[in-house]
Amino acid sequence: MPEILFYHLDRQSLEQALPRLLEATLKRGWRALVQAGSDARVRSLDQHLWTWRDDSFLPHGGEGDADAQKHVARQPIWLTAEETGNPNGADVLFLVDGAAREATDDFTRCVFMFDGRDDAATAEARERWAELKESGATPTYWQQSENGKWEKRA
Repeated sequence: MPEILFYHLDRQSLEQALPRLLEATLKRGWRALVQAGSDARVRSLDQHLWTWRDDSFLPHGGEGDADAQKHVARQPIWLTAEETGNPNGADVLFLVDGAAREATDDFTRCVFMFDGRDDAATAEARERWAELKESGATPTYWQQSENGKWEKRA
């Protein structure tokens, strides 16, 4: 079973927080698979990751990009809205916008990111947390401090 982390977004949006977490993932020499809740969100994240900072970009590919799909196994970050297995051999699975997945054993780490300003997203995260605890997993809960640093809260 992978290490399971819940990231509570309340000080930053997904667009602000996810790229930094993806950078940290790549710095470890790991690959990432980002599963979003919709194809529209995948397209939005795809555009955002190329331009999120003036002095940097995050190399990635995703569903809907025929050229990237030809070389999916070489993509350091793969974006999808589907439960497609682990096509790029990712170490870390990021589940965003309520995306769900049954099988997570192919990953070292599974990160649930949810918007704490959205009551439905928060309720869904609490439900997932309870299900995971009941199954014997030991998820951890992370929230940003006032200075923006992620802190383990549970």
